[in-house]
Amino acid sequence: MAHAPHPVLVQVTERIAARSADRRAAYLRRIREARAAGPARGALGCANLAHGFAACGPLEKLRLRGDVTPNVAIVSSYNDMLSAHQPLKDYPDRLKAAIAEAGGTAQFAGGVPAMCDGITQGRAGMELSLFSRDVVAMATAVALSHDMFDGALLLGVCDKIVPGLVIGALSFGHLPTILVPAGPMASGLPNAEKAKVRKRFAAGEIGRDELLEAEAASYHSPGTCTFYGTANSNQMLMEVMGLHLPGASFVPPGTGLRDALTDAAGRRVLELTALGDHYTPIGEMLDERAFVNGVVALLATGGSTNHTLHLPAMASAAGIELTWDDFDELSKVTPTLTRLYPNGTADVNHFHAAGGTAFLIGELLDAGLLHADARTVGGASLAEYRNTPALEDGALAWRPAPRESGDPGVLRPVAEPFDEHGGLHTVAGNLGRAVVKVSAVRPEDRVVEAPARVFESQEQLQEAFRAGELDRDVVAVVRYQGPRANGMPELHRLTPPLSVLQDRGHKVALVTDGRMSGASGAVPAAIHVSPEAAAGGPLARVRDGDVVRLDADKGLLEVLVPDDAFAAREPAGGAPDGEAWSGTGRELFSAFRQAVGPAERGAGVF
Repeated sequence: MAHAPHPVLVQVTERIAARSADRRAAYLRRIREARAAGPARGALGCANLAHGFAACGPLEKLRLRGDVTPNVAIVSSYNDMLSAHQPLKDYPDRLKAAIAEAGGTAQFAGGVPAMCDGITQGRAGMELSLFSRDVVAMATAVALSHDMFDGALLLGVCDKIVPGLVIGALSFGHLPTILVPAGPMASGLPNAEKAKVRKRFAAGEIGRDELLEAEAASYHSPGTCTFYGTANSNQMLMEVMGLHLPGASFVPPGTGLRDALTDAAGRRVLELTALGDHYTPIGEMLDERAFVNGVVALLATGGSTNHTLHLPAMASAAGIELTWDDFDELSKVTPTLTRLYPNGTADVNHFHAAGGTAFLIGELLDAGLLHADARTVGGASLAEYRNTPALEDGALAWRPAPRESGDPGVLRPVAEPFDEHGGLHTVAGNLGRAVVKVSAVRPEDRVVEAPARVFESQEQLQEAFRAGELDRDVVAVVRYQGPRANGMPELHRLTPPLSVLQDRGHKVALVTDGRMSGASGAVPAAIHVSPEAAAGGPLARVRDGDVVRLDADKGLLEVLVPDDAFAAREPAGGAPDGEAWSGTGRELFSAFRQAVGPAERGAGVF
């Protein structure tokens, strides 16, 4: 049984509610006004409605003429290039059949783009990655804008896609919505071996062919990549926030259980519509409690730092102001309960086998670290998520999760955590505010004080590494990588060279206004520095040789230069101009660069 909520959980939630009161109230008024007495399509003119069901079969047309049959929108990020989304190909037909059998109708309302950060790493396309979240949100809104629907099923898995789907759905917050995942691929090359191969390539010990063999053995089949990056952090958060059915996140694709869960999502969304018995609109369900639960789950699992951007952006779409201070305060009372790559060597399949989300949620509920009364799509409260799905005589059933971890090296109880605190810390000082993922960083490496070497691209750093210029204690400052500068790309290519330097015994850290995401490694990295250099942030005044101090434990990020002297410096360097920031579609996103907000507020354009 869940215990009373932890005092800090209550305090943070109440503070969020208080600072958000006016915006949240206005949002709720808007979505309640959008809820019509019956299906919104009933108010459409005859020509409008005829357009809306022209392509349907006779039975669907008959049902859509009336006002007693719920109609569900299906919005999908399917494409067959990306392994995580390829399994979604057959979901619409499967969902339509399950919904029809349950007495409803469904229409494929629209597709949204899905780009892969793994493919675009180090390429110009990565500079569109973060902005793609807001494109997905807008595409979702377009799909739902036809007033034909009583509920929605959102099919998506990876990085910016899931947050974008949620933001778009929250614009139609009166509609019940379920996120339908696809599941992870089978485990491939062990993560520890993959990391070793990457380091050997960075050190020049092996060539591209050997590196490609290792990568292909890691990412080898349909399904989500198995490391605990942003994609799998998405799945974790959607379940803990109540947008997945219980236990749906990490069931592999192409299995009977995966199919049964997909069918169940179709049936369940009908029950959640205003024409069903359990009306649960997404805009009311995703309240302050749900977002606090999401933050706690992120912290307890050492999840992707990208969610220090995505969670505030999603919350804002629901009229809620979530801040990095909230993350930091919750991190101090949330224990780290998992060790998943890059924070360990295990992957999400090992986590799932060890007890998975049901065990994790049960432990956090028993510790009072989740709001048990938060609403969910799976039942009246989060308590339903202590159960795990299974097939019994071919039928889907949920049964209580084991009370002990199947592998304490991967998943632990609150009484025996890997760390007493959460996997993310915030730091602040005269260089601004930033986020540090500490779950993969050894305690002795969390404090670094060393001369800075300043770069304005990850290519510059790689060149300096290859030239032997960084073989010492160093804080690498990589600036003009924020959202206003160039779209805030992930800088994964920095991890191998910096890890090599750390392995040689040097004190090494990274400070950047760019992103590192769920693949952040063992090198301490103060990322998402805000304000960013392109917005006049202090990183623009750092010079080679300045001593920089990063203390992830005490929450400090400082350049050790007298305040007057530092303030008197002129900014150096700069973001690419419009002509330089073109090609690969980047010129189409110029308006996004001008409109984007700071990282602290989610780096959104809305």
